[in-house]
Amino acid sequence: MAVSILWVDDEIEFLKPHIIFLEQREYAVATATNGEDALDMVSAQNFDLVFLDENMPGLTGMETLARIKEIKPNLPVVMVTKSEEESIMDQAVGAKIADYLIKPVNPKQILLSIKKNVHQHTLISEKTTSDYQQAFGAIGQQIGMARTFDDWTKIYRKLSQWSMQLAESSDSGIAEVFAMQMSEANNEFGKFVKSNYLSWFGPNAEDKPMMSHNVMRNLVFPTIDKGNRVLLVVIDNFRYDQWMAIQDLIAPYWRVEREELYSSVLPTATQYARNALFAGLMPMEIQQRFPDLWVFDEEDTGKNLFEQELLTQLMKRLGKNYKMQYEKASTIKSGSLFGSNLKQVLQNDLSVLVYNFIDVISHARTEMEMMRQLASDEAAYISLTRSWFKHSDLFALIKEASAHGVRLIITTDHGTIRVKNPIKVVGDRATSTNLRYKMGKNLNYNAKQVFEVRKPEEAHLPKANVSSSYIFALGNDFLAYPNNYNYYVSYYRDTFQHGGISIEEMLIPFVELKPL
Repeated sequence: MAVSILWVDDEIEFLKPHIIFLEQREYAVATATNGEDALDMVSAQNFDLVFLDENMPGLTGMETLARIKEIKPNLPVVMVTKSEEESIMDQAVGAKIADYLIKPVNPKQILLSIKKNVHQHTLISEKTTSDYQQAFGAIGQQIGMARTFDDWTKIYRKLSQWSMQLAESSDSGIAEVFAMQMSEANNEFGKFVKSNYLSWFGPNAEDKPMMSHNVMRNLVFPTIDKGNRVLLVVIDNFRYDQWMAIQDLIAPYWRVEREELYSSVLPTATQYARNALFAGLMPMEIQQRFPDLWVFDEEDTGKNLFEQELLTQLMKRLGKNYKMQYEKASTIKSGSLFGSNLKQVLQNDLSVLVYNFIDVISHARTEMEMMRQLASDEAAYISLTRSWFKHSDLFALIKEASAHGVRLIITTDHGTIRVKNPIKVVGDRATSTNLRYKMGKNLNYNAKQVFEVRKPEEAHLPKANVSSSYIFALGNDFLAYPNNYNYYVSYYRDTFQHGGISIEEMLIPFVELKPL
């Protein structure tokens, strides 16, 4: 169907060459010589775009624009004017025009405006698809040649960038190709972790990444020691692509000083990774040093009740006499974060806020059909995150904090992945229930399908009894019991889970920002 354009100008006869130019390119152009006729036509017909003269007798262009927006709020209107006065431009932009052209206009200007406002989505989709097709082979080579942790962070950054761009594409075929490449990357990353993870704890490890238990000591505390007051925001379940989705919202208030990816410890679950983050210790060392503060998987009590105490103990061990305040927001609307006096709170050397809302989204998506539809795939999940953040009390706090001269650090404990492929595992009643890892003493599984840690101490993991071992799901696998298997699989397939080994779960953002 031809693109339909309405051109409104009291001197329309002088624009005949432009109209012929557009009609030769198969655009359907209707004309009006005054605002009243234009409004009648907009009410009666569907147009894709309106060119509107600013200076007309009777209803002015600005008055006509306002009336058009009342009738068809989403109809793009391009203002055409002889005036270069800034005040008129400001009025037009404030009235949400799609474009602004100054007479005399030439055919290429007109054509460009049409392409920007009518064909933009299609053109961007086609260009993005073409660009990714060209990049596909190079990324595949990088995946095949990745040997170090740094190699994998570069690959994940590139894949995340393409994920964000391709989310805007209408080409379902290219989305499938990207999903296949992401799966290939996770397969190879799983092999990399299986081959290297245990060696990262050796004293002479050559490719030892930054991990959860070193973040406070090596990344957060040095910033405070330089004389900065720090607001540390730990967003549970926060993936790197989710950070990319909200970065532009934060940009008017904060400038990124440092951005890097570090590795969550295994299991990539809150109980292990977040406790390691705040304790500055691996889970096994936490359990050994603070047995009263460690809760095993099978114990029916909260697993993250002692984060503040673990952080206090870390500061004490390192001789850090920081004035610190800690708060956890675990509900959708927790009220005023840090109470009513944010300025006073931010006088502390370290203000810590743990925010669990994205984790709430993940669990709600598993349990509620409506949430599954709202976050049907990765693109929708990321979009939902951005929408939540834009209207959240957390964003309001971050904006307000920029006026108080602190450094803002945003990070997480682990990411999450959409699981698809069930792997059968048999365990006893004491086996942990997480879908991405299992800890137990009588596990039965196919060793080729998982990463097994028969000696938990080698991965610095605690064990509930002498014969306890761990297994971790790889890629988009999830661990399912044989009993009631079909129901279990259908219920959890395509849900977002964490605890295992994938790029999305393990490679997580650490971002330090300075107020503008």
